[in-house]
Amino acid sequence: MNKFLALLFCLAAGAAHPQDKTLRMVLGYPPGASSDILARLLADKMRGPLGMNIVVENRAGAGGIVATEGMKNAAPDGSTILLSPLAPMVAFPHSHGAAIRYDPFKDFEPVAHLCDFQIALLINSELPAKDLRGFVDLIKKQPQLGDYASAAAGSLPHYVGVMFAKEAGLEMTHVPYKGTAPALQALAAGEVKSAMFVLADALIVVRSGKARLLAVAGAKRSPLVPEVPTFKELGYPLEASAWYALFAPAGTPKDIVKRYADAAIAAVRSPELKEKLEQLGLEPTGLPPAELARILRADYDKWGPVIKASGFKPTQ
Repeated sequence: MNKFLALLFCLAAGAAHPQDKTLRMVLGYPPGASSDILARLLADKMRGPLGMNIVVENRAGAGGIVATEGMKNAAPDGSTILLSPLAPMVAFPHSHGAAIRYDPFKDFEPVAHLCDFQIALLINSELPAKDLRGFVDLIKKQPQLGDYASAAAGSLPHYVGVMFAKEAGLEMTHVPYKGTAPALQALAAGEVKSAMFVLADALIVVRSGKARLLAVAGAKRSPLVPEVPTFKELGYPLEASAWYALFAPAGTPKDIVKRYADAAIAAVRSPELKEKLEQLGLEPTGLPPAELARILRADYDKWGPVIKASGFKPTQ
């Protein structure tokens, strides 16, 4: 009888183990930005359905490359998952070449497409320009005002800035910062006169009155700022949006991937989280692994020529 009870105890402990397991959700950016808020909201919403403790781990460095390379080497046992924006998976393999020690298609399992987000152009509120046309005219007359900031060199906002300058016929110099917060502070202080940012992050300084939104780069206006036109509406054939998605190390069992995908999709589609994400300027999607894999390939092929044409090198 004692042996039988001991066996039951072991079986019960084994069954309870997945409930006690901790899932690390790795993010390649520091606390405070929209990506960090997204990660924490998502982790809170997924804990209950998964019956697991989920810890957000900020592993900042090289615009997300450090975290992404670390995920490649993580054990494919369901203990670690990566929340990544488009750039590390799509842009950096093109721009950084052999310096990137991971393959976005071979080294990761797509889990779930979480949301889309827009890139926005904003200017310091002390500039006299009131709209995009006024800004373009101003820079043509005073090229020294053409520096624009972004949170990192080689980021999607950086490339959107390159595309805009080309379409507008402007000489604009990119000024990269080490993260969102210092770039926003520089714009608010007037160290740089304009910036390309993720819309969700741009709203922080816009709401403070220190900056003015001129245009968004999406296919349509953002419901968060419906009064702000798109570049295409204003005559510039520029369209660029990005996304956040979850990835697991290659080789992670399919049943684990599906379990995490189902929980993440249900989370971002829930009315409560959907509303919070929209307030952040994010557009919830909640798409399964196969759809994320399709989007990853399509965007990889789309941005390759743009990045090559930009002439960007990682040392810039």
